Amino acid sequence: MKVTIIGGGGRVGACAAFALQCGNVVSQIQLLDANVDAAEGEALDLLHGSAFSADQRIYAGDYGAAADSDIFLITAGLRRKPDESRLDLINRNVSLFSQILDSVKSSGMRDDAIVFVVSNPVDILTRMAVERLGGNWRRVFGLGTMLDSSRFCSFIADELNLAPTQVNALILGEHGDSMLPIWSSATVNGMPLNGVNGMNPGIQNRIFERTKGSGAEVIRKKGGAGWAVAVAIRDVIHTIALDKKRMLPVTTQQQGIYDIRGVCLSVPTVVGRRGVIEQVEAELWPKERLGIQNSAKALADTWSKVKI
Repeated sequence: MKVTIIGGGGRVGACAAFALQCGNVVSQIQLLDANVDAAEGEALDLLHGSAFSADQRIYAGDYGAAADSDIFLITAGLRRKPDESRLDLINRNVSLFSQILDSVKSSGMRDDAIVFVVSNPVDILTRMAVERLGGNWRRVFGLGTMLDSSRFCSFIADELNLAPTQVNALILGEHGDSMLPIWSSATVNGMPLNGVNGMNPGIQNRIFERTKGSGAEVIRKKGGAGWAVAVAIRDVIHTIALDKKRMLPVTTQQQGIYDIRGVCLSVPTVVGRRGVIEQVEAELWPKERLGIQNSAKALADTWSKVKI
């Protein structure tokens, strides 16, 4: 399987390439970036370690060399300027993303290729990609709340002194302000999390608020996320490559579950080699179902203000 990382010279793209190299599942990793030297430098650095990691082709290239890619991973994006509103940043990234989508289309991409969006605002840009690339929502989706869910599980484990790999809990909805925690299905090693180690509403609220603010905390302390988002990206790509048919909280264009249509947001979604296999309307607490619907309304409102 060949993965082309658009934005491969940046922090997230380079970290994703490293995670995929260490994972040793995909056969080719192409790094593509507007900063050609950065992409070539990252590819060379990864190549230097290939003897100790994986038998893969790792190289820098362009859109012409990306035509045979199985997955187009888009991580390119702009950072927020001082005093810039969230909507202003969204519109600047929409402009950049539009150029990227045009280049992907003109590359001669295969009909069965998957476009995997990581750039933010991921829900808005994923919807844009679906609509600009022919409306095939099964083959165009975004990272969504994968990273939020990983943070959530890790913080639950940290707070309650549990093994992180045994905690299973989801964040759904928007990758942003209206995200919501799904406590109704949270478990540790298959057992309900409610009541474990004194879990109570106060602890739940503290964990969720830490999760919700952790992206901004990482930006403030080190400039932006890298390693954790790369692991989340790798998890999705390996699910595709190995046709695992795992249920993941990726962002997809909604087709009617929870009475939501059109917007892209994260719901339980079965993913495999063909892309999105199924969107699952899992049973939720009434307040959680309402929370997802409110998240959809917030995203629809943002979409209506974006300059597409």
